[in-house]
Amino acid sequence: MTTLTDFNPPRSIAQSQTGYFYLYMALACMAVAFLGFAPTYWLPLAKRSFSASPVVHFHGLLFFAWSLYFVSQSWLAASGKVARHRAIGMIGVSLATTMTIFGFLVAVHAMKRSAEIGMTNEGIAFAIVPLSGIAFFAVVFALAIAAIRKPETHKRLMLLAGISLVDAAVARWFLTFLAPPGPLGPPPVPVTIPPALVAYLLLVIAMVFDWRTRGKPHPVYVYGGIALLAVKLLNWPISMTPMWHSFAGGILAMAQ
Repeated sequence: MTTLTDFNPPRSIAQSQTGYFYLYMALACMAVAFLGFAPTYWLPLAKRSFSASPVVHFHGLLFFAWSLYFVSQSWLAASGKVARHRAIGMIGVSLATTMTIFGFLVAVHAMKRSAEIGMTNEGIAFAIVPLSGIAFFAVVFALAIAAIRKPETHKRLMLLAGISLVDAAVARWFLTFLAPPGPLGPPPVPVTIPPALVAYLLLVIAMVFDWRTRGKPHPVYVYGGIALLAVKLLNWPISMTPMWHSFAGGILAMAQ
């Protein structure tokens, strides 16, 4: 007996093409994430020259698993296999929740490492970058789940969530090729802005696609893009405030 959840309505050619655009964007996010971390994580890991805490390795595993999951879900949606796409949706909820937890733990771990090398204030200031990034991802992902019955909104929120994660990967290339020689430590917060702007070009591509297919960018891209950019730009001034140092310093004190 066929149930409503088993039924996948026929899709037009235009709908299929639009669906595959989101698959290509998910693949682009995965490629940027993998290539971005290749020089500082994947290649050293393959050469057995990378040493880090287990929480860092698990964090990397989770975020790479997210890339694979994002691509697979995009492929199912593009292929019209909506029932299967929805059936494994809870995996994404569990994965995103765990990513949020370990994103926080890795940020705290980085603050502790900075304190160990005498760069406590620099580590506290930089902590706003990963903490605000994972918080933005978690909020957008939650909104995407809330909009599960609004496919046009849902898929754009999921893409926005995916794009919000790739700036860290792009930043690794900036650090690899442009960072001045010297001891490793937390970089200044302002240097995270240029890599983010490069990563957010993926969002520009999505907005252009919307413009060509529906006449204007979807509100998710407009307001979500403004929020994403605002979070990144505000990291710098907020990271220097006594309020932030008191807040993040308190987290560090509890972790030690």
